[in-house]
Amino acid sequence: MPSPAVDDYLKTIYHHTEWQPAPITPSQLASTLGLAPSTVTEMVRKLAAQDLVAHRPYGPVALTEAGRLRAASIIRRHRLIETWLVREFGYAWDEVHDEAEVLEHTISDRLLAGIAERLGDPRFDPHGDAIPDAAGDVHREPFVLLADATLGHTGRILRVSDRDPALLRALEERGVDVGHALTVSGRDTVQVDGGGSVVLPPGAASAIWVTA
Repeated sequence: MPSPAVDDYLKTIYHHTEWQPAPITPSQLASTLGLAPSTVTEMVRKLAAQDLVAHRPYGPVALTEAGRLRAASIIRRHRLIETWLVREFGYAWDEVHDEAEVLEHTISDRLLAGIAERLGDPRFDPHGDAIPDAAGDVHREPFVLLADATLGHTGRILRVSDRDPALLRALEERGVDVGHALTVSGRDTVQVDGGGSVVLPPGAASAIWVTA
């Protein structure tokens, strides 16, 4: 069943466990996708029949190996496109998600291969999310969510969630970006690259991952 709808389900399941270990439940899947639980239940049943997900009644939903590979393939397309838009067309990191959502379903494999080659086969997108390689594999460093980091913890920013464009803009204004080093100096304050104290905008600590 090659379709954007199927890919959206598989991507959502994949995303849920990228940066934390708890599996996704059907109710969480419905909430994230903005769909009725009955609609999600029916689609999960179809995906399970195609061996793309594993699911038992009232239990969580998990990708099978076939589902993981398909999800990794579409995520690779999405994140390469985001990186391409930032590097080649001057897009800001808060502007690329919606564009990539459209383009990931339309560009050819040949063009995608050309984009990857031109960019030097990058391992991470502008938000720090790992770009799966052609085999569907990813490579990440040990990480901790900033909200869970202890006072005095120092780490390099690995990833910033792209879910909220306004938050991305607020963080960029404060110099908080992927690759910068920060030290937790207070409940909502950090030092970036050894500089002065930076007050984080609301919700930032739950949207930033740093090296453990």
